[in-house]
Amino acid sequence: MNIAEIARQAGVSNAAVSRYFNNGYLSEEKKEAIRVVVERTGYRPSLQAQTLRTKKTKLIGVILPKINSASMGSVVSGISSVLEEHGYKMLMADTQNNPLKELEYLSVFNKKQVDGIIFLATVFTPEHRKLLNNLQVPVILVGQRLADTNCIYHDDYHAARDLTGLVLKRGSKNPGFISATLQDKAAGAGRFEGFCDALRENGMDALCGQYVVAEFNVLSGYAMAGQLLEKFPDLDAIICATDSMAAGARQYLKEKGIDVPGEIMLAGFGDSVLSGVMSPTLTTVRFSYEESGRLAASMLMSKLENGTDSPRERMLGYSVIEKESTRK
Repeated sequence: MNIAEIARQAGVSNAAVSRYFNNGYLSEEKKEAIRVVVERTGYRPSLQAQTLRTKKTKLIGVILPKINSASMGSVVSGISSVLEEHGYKMLMADTQNNPLKELEYLSVFNKKQVDGIIFLATVFTPEHRKLLNNLQVPVILVGQRLADTNCIYHDDYHAARDLTGLVLKRGSKNPGFISATLQDKAAGAGRFEGFCDALRENGMDALCGQYVVAEFNVLSGYAMAGQLLEKFPDLDAIICATDSMAAGARQYLKEKGIDVPGEIMLAGFGDSVLSGVMSPTLTTVRFSYEESGRLAASMLMSKLENGTDSPRERMLGYSVIEKESTRK
């Protein structure tokens, strides 16, 4: 079977069959005629032949920092829903929060193995910026803002400021912060700056130094909660840069017999499943992770299919979700 034979049996032109397999415009009548023949014969077009003819692989490279993260899973779900509508497939690369692996995968995908890249970015080193500026395929950043680049990101700064404001409103006089690496301009620097500015607005400038830096996991949250309380034993609240860090901190407090929220209030970011199953349930920030994936994929599809060139950026909102961990 080939396109000419499919066209003959369906009673349409070769061009109509080609448009059918490339998601081009066709009348419903012709689509149905071709579909019937395709299903009857079991015909599948050759990916290699399509690539040679169209110069497109119909593949999108997706680089993410941690595949087992709930938030990353939501982003990927959003990406997948849009790519499927447009007939594209994903090639996923899990960097395990290693910036060197990010550079490696950007280079691999840049060698025309994919038609475009969606990069769930963490940090921007000079090497990242140089490579991004020289990519031969279009790239969309998710989760970070970078000037003159197509990007979808969250309002981490104001989310952290509002979350800290809530904790202060609930009576905290001496909060501490478990931060992500400050090299991460969103989850790290953005959220930490929001925490500090909320303190400054309440005349508590000196407390900005009450923080430690953790990795993006429960075990690190556990360990760094211990370090934070060793340095600042009189804390009455701990705000964590992620829900997973907060889950680790909660376990540490539980083992030490420290009541939450009676003695120390606790809060995080992400509104993950963890926030709802912890006891007490965790006050957190909800971001539109799945929507960010859909928007990034739609932006990339627009660039690939319509040739839009001017860089676009979109900042998404947030909701502070108060639960039991800050309600005294």
